[in-house]
Parts: sequence; C-alpha cells; structure tokens
Amino acid sequence: MSRPPLILISPNVEKKGDEFGDVSTSLSETYQKALLGVGAIPLALPATTSRQMIAECVGRCDGVLLTGGEYVDPRIYVNGLPKSLRRAVTVTPDGGERDLRELILIDEVFQQRKPLLAICRGHQVLNVALGGTLVLDIKTQMPGAINHRRMEKRSEVVHELRLTQGSLLAKITGTKTLGVNSTHHQAVEKVAGPLQVTAASSDGMIEGLELRHGAANWLPFLLSVQFHPERLADRYPEHRAIFRAFTQACVLDRSNKL
Repeated sequence: MSRPPLILISPNVEKKGDEFGDVSTSLSETYQKALLGVGAIPLALPATTSRQMIAECVGRCDGVLLTGGEYVDPRIYVNGLPKSLRRAVTVTPDGGERDLRELILIDEVFQQRKPLLAICRGHQVLNVALGGTLVLDIKTQMPGAINHRRMEKRSEVVHELRLTQGSLLAKITGTKTLGVNSTHHQAVEKVAGPLQVTAASSDGMIEGLELRHGAANWLPFLLSVQFHPERLADRYPEHRAIFRAFTQACVLDRSNKL
C-alpha cells in the first residue's frame, strides 16, 4: 500500500497567538479535515521567507494548498492605492512576509511541477503571482454585484456558479452549476496570462481559474477557486470531490516521478 500523500499548506497569519502575544501562523481545522477525509496528510509551511527552506519543503511534499486569510498587499500589483479604497484593504499583520512567502512558494511549485490547489486568498495571490490583478473592494468598485461577503453563512451554500463545459472543475464535480459559499470582498480582476476562467457567478465574478490549454503541461494539476470547499466538503459530495481529485493527482504525480 502506498503512503498517504503529504500536502504542504500555507497557513494564515494572526496578530498574536496564545503564548506571549507573538505573531502566529494558524491553520483552520476545516482544511485539515477535508484533506484527512480523502486520505492525505496535511502539513503546515513554516513561517519563513528563505527560498532554500521553502524549496526544501516543496521538494518533500506531494502537493501544495494555498489557503484563505487577509488580503494580498495591493502595492504588489497596482501603482498607488486610491484613498477611497485604503480602508477596505486589510493586509497581513506580518509586514508582508506572508505575501513574499507565498510568491516564493508559487514559484517553487512551478519550478518543481507539483500539484496545486488554491482557495480564496490563495486564488487571488496565485493570479497576482502570475501577472494578474484584483478588484480591491467589490462593494465600491462593482456596486451592481451580488453580496459576496456572507460571513454569517460561511459554511452554507449562498449562490451558484456557472462552470465551463469540459473544465477540470466541471469534470471533478460532474455538474454544470455549483452551489458555493461566499466570504470575500475582493476578487480577481485582470486574469493572469497563463490562466483561464472556468467558473463565474451570475454577476460575472471570477470564481474559478485553471491553466490555459497552452500552459496545461506546466503543472500536473492546478485548480484555483474563490469559494471555500473545505467548509462544505463534509456535506456536499461535489466539494469533497475537489479534495479527492487533488489528492489523487498528488499520488499519481508522485508515482510518475519514481
């Protein structure tokens, strides 16, 4: 019997932890349970921006998961932050180290060709890392959009997405539409060149990205989603299937490299 795949997870950053009030990394149990539920072993990426250390972590894992959390610093992808939007943007409390860490992590994932699943902030930072931009505040910049900030129902389906026929997400979930939760006030704006949109809400919000056909061989698996499937996986088979497909891709990729 082959060993369970090891999934390297980039955790959230909090202002203070339980001990001494230090800045801390944290990882919601929902990510861990979703992976454990499909036979994978979750491991948290350490709080480092050392390229050598991050490369070593990626090399020892079978796949990488980018998680949610505070927003990507807009100074990375825009020249100047409009005054009207400054209060709408809350970046990581570690001086930007999480942004840098994840940009290095994404680069290493592509360098080492490891399967990648990106969720919420992960969806956004992946797009930025590959050259895309973000909507800084949906309510301000897209007043006609539906309410995507449903924090009171963070573990419930609140709206549907249209899936691109033949896309990876459509194949995994076996459906043309997918009910999702919604807890974001930022979103993908300009899509990075190597990516294509494969899921969108009724107001046109980009909620799913995959590699374009010409870039499909860059990674053995890449799926990027704006919603939180880990909060629905315990009740919805189509969301559990996302983690199962990712895990299976990790196992297959590992066996192909032996």
